[in-house]
Amino acid sequence: MFKGHPKGLIPAALANMGERFGFYTMMAILVLFLQAKFGLNGSDAGLIYSVFYFSIYILAFVGGIIADKLQNFKGVILTGLIVMALGYVAIAIPTPTPVPNKTLYLTLTCIGLFVIAFGNGLFKGNLQALVGQMYDNPEYDSKRDSGFSLFYMFINVGAIFAPFTAIAIRNWWLGKHALAYNANLPALCHKQIEGTLETTRVMGNGLLDKAQGAAESVYSLDPTSLFQNLANEVTVSKASNLTQFAGEYLNVFNTGFHYAFGCAIIAMAISLVIYLVNKGKFPNPLSKEDAANNKGNNGSVPEMSVKEIKQRMYALLAVFGVVIFFWFSFHQNGLTLTMFARDYTDLSGIKIDLGFTSIQGAEIFQSINPIFIVILTPIIMGIFGWLSARGKEPSTPKKIAIGMFIAGLAYVVMAIGSFDLPLFSQVESSPLSDAAKATPMLLIGTYFILTVAELFISPLGISFVSKVAPPQYQGIMQGGWLGATAVGNQLLFIGAILYESIPIWMTWCVFVAACAISMFTMLFMVKWLEKITE
Repeated sequence: MFKGHPKGLIPAALANMGERFGFYTMMAILVLFLQAKFGLNGSDAGLIYSVFYFSIYILAFVGGIIADKLQNFKGVILTGLIVMALGYVAIAIPTPTPVPNKTLYLTLTCIGLFVIAFGNGLFKGNLQALVGQMYDNPEYDSKRDSGFSLFYMFINVGAIFAPFTAIAIRNWWLGKHALAYNANLPALCHKQIEGTLETTRVMGNGLLDKAQGAAESVYSLDPTSLFQNLANEVTVSKASNLTQFAGEYLNVFNTGFHYAFGCAIIAMAISLVIYLVNKGKFPNPLSKEDAANNKGNNGSVPEMSVKEIKQRMYALLAVFGVVIFFWFSFHQNGLTLTMFARDYTDLSGIKIDLGFTSIQGAEIFQSINPIFIVILTPIIMGIFGWLSARGKEPSTPKKIAIGMFIAGLAYVVMAIGSFDLPLFSQVESSPLSDAAKATPMLLIGTYFILTVAELFISPLGISFVSKVAPPQYQGIMQGGWLGATAVGNQLLFIGAILYESIPIWMTWCVFVAACAISMFTMLFMVKWLEKITE
C-alpha cells in the first residue's frame, strides 16, 4: 500500500492525528456542551459552532500567507501545534455550572475556541502543503492522489477514538458522583433553574415515574416523583430539592465535558513529539528565489508564465467556490445530524460497557465517519487503481463531481427516513419515546454514504490543489481550499435554524439541493479544469 510513496508521508499523517483527535472531540460534543453548559437553544449553539468552524478554516488561509511569507513551513506548523494545545487548556479547565455570569464565561469559552482555531490555521494547511511538496518529485508525482488518500486515512485514526473517549470520560465522571447519563436532563435542569419546567413534559425518559392519568409513555416532572425515582440510580443526599439537584447535575455533567476537552491536550502533545522526531523527513519549501531560478528541492519545478499562474489560480478559485456548498452540507454531521441523534434516534440499544464506565450518547455517531474512512479508503483506492490500469480512471475534477452527487444521496436517505417525524418544537416539549424514534441504522447508513462522498472530495481536493497551485503559492492555496471550507462552515447555522423551524425532512432536502448545485457546477467546469491540469 505504501510502496512508491515518500518516507515522510506516514510521519506527517501521524503528526496530524492529534489535530484530528481534537477536531472530532469538538465535532462530537461542542454543540451539546454549549447547550448543557449555558442553556443555549439549538440556533444559538449552532451559530457559535458555525463561527468556530469558519474560523478554523479561514485562519488556515491566514496561516498559509504567514508560511509563504516566512518560507518557514516547519516552524509555523510547530507553532500551530503549541497554540492549539493552549486553546484546549483554556476550555478544559472546569468552571462552575450553572455559570455565575453567562456572558463572561461564554466569552471566555469563545476566546478558547478562537485560540484553537488560530493554532489549527497555522498547522493544518501548511502540513498539507508539505505533503504536497513531497510529491513534487517526479518519482512520486503519479502517486499524488493515492498519497493524499493514505494521508487522509491515517489522520482519521485519531478521529475514531475521540468521540468514544469524550463520552467515556463524561459518563465516568457522572458515575463517580453516583449520577446516570440522560440526554434529556441537561435541558430540563436548565428549565428547572429558570423556572420554566412546570410546562414541560418528557416522554420515554426512563428515570421518571408515570403520572397518574397521563399517557403510557409520558412522565411527570414534579420534584417528589423525580427524586423518588432517581434514588435508584443517583445519590440524592446532597440535593434537598429539585433545583439543587438540577444545579449539581449540570455541574458534574459539564465538568465531564471539560475533562474530555483535556484529552485533546494529551493528543496534541503526542503529535508534537511525533512531529519533532520526524521533522527532518519533511521537505523544505520552495523559496521564492528558487522558484524564480527554476530550482526546487529536486530541480524539477518548471517555470510558469504569468498567464499560466493566473489560469491556475482562477481554476482553484472556481473549485473553491463550488465546494462551499458541499461543506455546508457535509459538516452538518457535527450539528443537525448530532441533534437528530439526540432528539429523534433510538439510543437505547447503543451502549458499550467498559466496566468502570459506559459509552452511550448521541456523540457516539461521530466515530462512525472516521471508522468508515479507515475501512473504505483502501477499497476506493483499489477501485481507482483498477480503473487506472485500464485507462478509465476519472480525472480529479470528475471524482469531485461524483462525490457531490453521492453526498446528495445521503441526504435523500435522511429525508425519506425522517418523513413521518414531528416538528422539533413538538419534540422539545414532549420528547419522543424510544419506540417512536428513528432506528440508528438511518444515521449509520447516512454516514456511510457521506464518507464515500468525502473520500471522493476532501483528499482528492487537497491533492488537486497541491498539483495545480504554483509552487510559490502552495501555502496560501492550501489555505484557500480550507478557506472555502470555512465559508461553507459559516453557513452551518442555517441548518440549525431550519432544524428548529420546519419539518425535519425538509431540512435534509435543502442539503440535497446544495449538493446538486455543487455537482452540476463542477460538471460544467470539468473540461476546463482537466485542460489546466494536463
